Amino acid sequence: MKIGINSPVVVQLPGAFSPWEADAGIAELGTIAEAADTLGFDFLTCSEHVMVPTEIAKQRGGTYWDPLATFGYLAARTTRIRLATQVLVLGYHHPLAIAKRYGTLDLVSGGRLVLGLGVGSLEEEFALLGAQFEGRGAIADDALKALRAALSQSEPEYDGPHFSFRDVMVEPHAVQDQVPLWMGGRTLRSLRRAVELADGWVPFGLSPAELKDMIDRAGVPDGFEVVLAPATALDPAGAPDTAREQLGTLEQVGATSASVRIAADSPSHYVEQLHALAEISAGA
Repeated sequence: MKIGINSPVVVQLPGAFSPWEADAGIAELGTIAEAADTLGFDFLTCSEHVMVPTEIAKQRGGTYWDPLATFGYLAARTTRIRLATQVLVLGYHHPLAIAKRYGTLDLVSGGRLVLGLGVGSLEEEFALLGAQFEGRGAIADDALKALRAALSQSEPEYDGPHFSFRDVMVEPHAVQDQVPLWMGGRTLRSLRRAVELADGWVPFGLSPAELKDMIDRAGVPDGFEVVLAPATALDPAGAPDTAREQLGTLEQVGATSASVRIAADSPSHYVEQLHALAEISAGA
């Protein structure tokens, strides 16, 4: 099972981030990214919200760094670790806009892009951006097909119910022959969408029993990535046995990758924790 790092600083959910993250900037994040890269972790994450209403931010948080700008910087500080949006909301973007912007990121990072994508649930944000909330599932399905057709292509063509294009050029474009697409969500429908139209599933807010049931019912194919997160932040230096147990639980459920949060009280402590987690991973 591969291990990716649910990046600190870039998303600050109430009760789920450490006080030092509120004052940290890109320099601290870059140092952490370099350590994760050197130690062999599989990916870093960055999520997307353009805005969150102040009342909703009390539950969901209000700090969300822009993935494209963040990963553009981190790509220059790292050499091998993958850069995973977790997630972009499909309804906020035309597929060709994603193909161009994130295809450029794939190019400048040397083919390290993973596109984590979601249908979206925050109606107020859809309204602010002029995006269609009703019927967003069907629109997302068409957007996924259009995006698959557009990524890695100089002259993409697609004709679907919501998106259609031909006789256009997208340069630069992704250098990977097939950019991995991971679908977010927490329902069996989201997993089936991922199996049908994507390469992986990144669920949230589900128990191990619920996850195992869904994975068994969906019948995921070989090579499909199931990216699961431990219920709590790991403390690999302070509680290594607990960290091993949490990772082992994910693997038993069916995870091919773990997306982990790290408990730390400073950027330097975070790097120490990464070293301890690498030792646990090497000994698994």
